Amino acid sequence: MSNQPSRRIAIKNIVAGTAALGAAGILSSLEASATEPEKNKHLKLKGTINHSVCRWCYGDVSLEDLCVAVKKIGFSAIDLVGPKDWPTLKNHGIYSSMCNGAEISLTKGWNHPEYHPVLIKNYTEHIDLVAKAGYKNLICFSGNREGMDDETGLKNCVAGLKQILGQAEKQGVTIQMELLNSKINHKDQMCDNTKWGIELVKRMGTENFKLLYDIYHMQIDEGDVIRTITDNHQYFGHYHTGGVPGRNEIDESQELYYPAIMRGIVATGYKGYVAQEFIPARPDKLKSLEQGVMICDI
Repeated sequence: MSNQPSRRIAIKNIVAGTAALGAAGILSSLEASATEPEKNKHLKLKGTINHSVCRWCYGDVSLEDLCVAVKKIGFSAIDLVGPKDWPTLKNHGIYSSMCNGAEISLTKGWNHPEYHPVLIKNYTEHIDLVAKAGYKNLICFSGNREGMDDETGLKNCVAGLKQILGQAEKQGVTIQMELLNSKINHKDQMCDNTKWGIELVKRMGTENFKLLYDIYHMQIDEGDVIRTITDNHQYFGHYHTGGVPGRNEIDESQELYYPAIMRGIVATGYKGYVAQEFIPARPDKLKSLEQGVMICDI
């Protein structure tokens, strides 16, 4: 989840032009809204996309202030919040759209059996906490390869995860493994491509295990984002955004055209959450969040 930009934008002029024009229209709309009276400043979101935002991207903003900002923008969900902060979310009427706190780390995951005892204990406890709080999603990670081949990693993940999935099914909680890029941010991560991740979902054989498709990460490692979502949406239970390259704002400063990606997601019939997970590079971080939500509000 680190911010380590390293490669240049590689996109054809005609696509870049289209993206810039589309984003420019959105920016113009935002600039116009800034001149309206304060009472009219709240955004009127269309309701096509269920918006969320990842807590960690706004670490220097208190959770209280982030909750207030989220409600002001016009949505009501925050990703990657653990049990100790759920009371704050509930006080503001904010939903925990992707819970965390059961994992050991991004590098020590389900592909290594030596971590299974701790992971099984953590996830067993957290599944009950998530369900009791009225939430549905709990994140997990494959862990680093450390020389391990794909098949061994799959078998190890299945062996460990099978020990918690029965409880997840009983409690109505979905365990979601995030796809992370291994090219820039998470060197050696095993779950770094959709093919491997989808095979794991198939072997788990339950609707309570899905992939968290991170658009930023998979653009870096694979590209072809819209086709991948269209062809494999049944395996994806959640989405994250991020500008490529750099993990910053998702406007015309980067290579992805998010309105088209959002239309692709909506066309699959997806009803879950799309969480903004870019790291704001501009001084007014909450204004960048508002802009990101507007860009995705197709």
